[in-house]
Amino acid sequence: MSSQSEVPELSERAQCLLKALTERYIREGQPVGSRTLARDAGLKLSPATVRNVIADLEEMGLVSSPHTSAGRVPTVQGYRLFVDTLLSVKPLDESVVEEIRVNLDAEHDARELVESASGLLSDVTRLAGVVTLPRREHAALERVEFLPLSDRKVLAVLVINDKEVQNSILHTDRNYSAGELQQYSNFLNEQFAGREIQEVRERLVTELRETREHLDRMMRTALDMADQVLGEAEQGSDYVLAGQTNLMQFDELCNVTTLRQLFEAFDEKRQILKLLDQCVESEHLQIFIGEESGYQILDECSLVTAPYTVDGRVLGVLGVIGPTRMAYERVIPIVDATARILSAALNPKE
Repeated sequence: MSSQSEVPELSERAQCLLKALTERYIREGQPVGSRTLARDAGLKLSPATVRNVIADLEEMGLVSSPHTSAGRVPTVQGYRLFVDTLLSVKPLDESVVEEIRVNLDAEHDARELVESASGLLSDVTRLAGVVTLPRREHAALERVEFLPLSDRKVLAVLVINDKEVQNSILHTDRNYSAGELQQYSNFLNEQFAGREIQEVRERLVTELRETREHLDRMMRTALDMADQVLGEAEQGSDYVLAGQTNLMQFDELCNVTTLRQLFEAFDEKRQILKLLDQCVESEHLQIFIGEESGYQILDECSLVTAPYTVDGRVLGVLGVIGPTRMAYERVIPIVDATARILSAALNPKE
């Protein structure tokens, strides 16, 4: 698990109360009062003593009081301390492991396995399951074409490995004519056709950084457009999402504006993919809680991910998206087990 920030040292009593408060709030979704907390923690403390400890936790930024409620809820920092130091993760029931293993049958191809894994994560956790498609081993740019659309948009068409076609819509600062876009396409195809996309990206970054002032406007615009579309193509970036409607059961996520923005982010994919790409690079189980993701639309959500591998190489990640008050002690082992079983299914010789 990755810790996003330093957390304060707490006394054993304060740790016990923070753990009890967080577990109660995760279960019920309601602010927790001092009397309830004293009973849950199993400590022989008066409500007044509990209130003093909770006041200290609030001063540290670990709990907060929503509106005028007398109860408290954990903050992002409180959840982080809970997950990193107070959480007791229990082994999964063998029946759950077997359900995952049966549904991730090595007889299926990679796409079918990814779709099954996403659905399984959703079904078992009752949250949203997400799995990225495997990275390509080789991805050569065959050609690129730019076509004009209305409202300052451009359709970019990439042909990769002579058979795979990817379409992306670029938002530009003005409308471009078909003739201009053809010129950009011709320039890029002359420079980069037949090369590995990773190599093309590296050259684009170098040329845009080091020689931008020496490029004429046409070349600069062509390189900028190519850089926008090749980032996703380099990874073959896409993901399969299942169970997003499960998020509607949580009060903190179910208002119309939040749901609309969240579902739009799922459909548009770019922000979610950037976050998942960070998880690929980390190569271990990772947890983003609320604002730690860096994307405002996920401020009320947590993401638990783990990588899956083929021949020892990380090809993608899978995970669960839910509210910050998700049942981490259950979600974490499910994500970990699913990643291990998916890896085994993609490595049938093992």
